Amino acid sequence: MKGLIQRVSQASVTVDGDQIASIDTGLLLLLGVEKGDGEREARELCRKILTYRVFPDEAGRMNRSLLDIGGSLLVVPQFTLAADTSSGTRPGFSLAAEPDAANTLYELFVVEARSGLGPEKVGEGRFGADMKVGLVNDGPVTFMLETR
Repeated sequence: MKGLIQRVSQASVTVDGDQIASIDTGLLLLLGVEKGDGEREARELCRKILTYRVFPDEAGRMNRSLLDIGGSLLVVPQFTLAADTSSGTRPGFSLAAEPDAANTLYELFVVEARSGLGPEKVGEGRFGADMKVGLVNDGPVTFMLETR
């Protein structure tokens, strides 16, 4: 399972012209699910994202986590993160989990995140939808986290 996190001062997701979720200070997570991923990977990645220290302390060092600052999380499913880009000029998607399995793990991830942060602190995209994601990347600060 892969998660691309971006530290944001704001982020939002729009589907068919309607904003379906938005957050202020926190993390935007683009979440990719690969074949072989399961509940363990979803829980492990969620724990890591909630505790990953990417927010500044008093000295300006990245020593605070999303939990530490009481920030929000916007979770956006993105199967293209599971692409195989190792050869050629077109991505392959044989490594991506099947849609039903990926959606189940995406939903589990959101439940885990809401359990850790509180339901009001977690927004989500829409699995399988054509989404427009807007963000103000703070820093910019961006990290790829993986469970393998």
